[in-house]
Amino acid sequence: MIFRRLILALAGASAFAASAAVCVVALAFALYALVQPYVGRAGAAAIVAGSAALIVVLAALFVSAAARPKASRLAAGASTGAVERAFAFVRQKPVIAIAASIAAGILAVRNPRYLGSVIRAFVEGRAPPRR
Repeated sequence: MIFRRLILALAGASAFAASAAVCVVALAFALYALVQPYVGRAGAAAIVAGSAALIVVLAALFVSAAARPKASRLAAGASTGAVERAFAFVRQKPVIAIAASIAAGILAVRNPRYLGSVIRAFVEGRAPPRR
């Protein structure tokens, strides 16, 4: 049962990736057809290649900026709200946060009552330890 769901999830992800690839190729052809009357075949090909290179550079800058560790802006003893704690958790442990969000989404689809209890548990949190 779990293996079947895993296979279906992988099939859905591969279908999404294939449709994204088709969209990228279609956009490249559309850009080529748009600029070809103005700059010729070679110029249109150069513009398409340049736009693809620009997208790759922007993606690389985004990934490298996301990979750098950032210093925590919050003081060690400061009380924080739920949103600040959520952002701090996602920054510290992004893989666990992604897995938890996927699991929460699956649970919410199967039984919406679980979503309310997960949100309530996160917002209430734990009481700070007494010294």
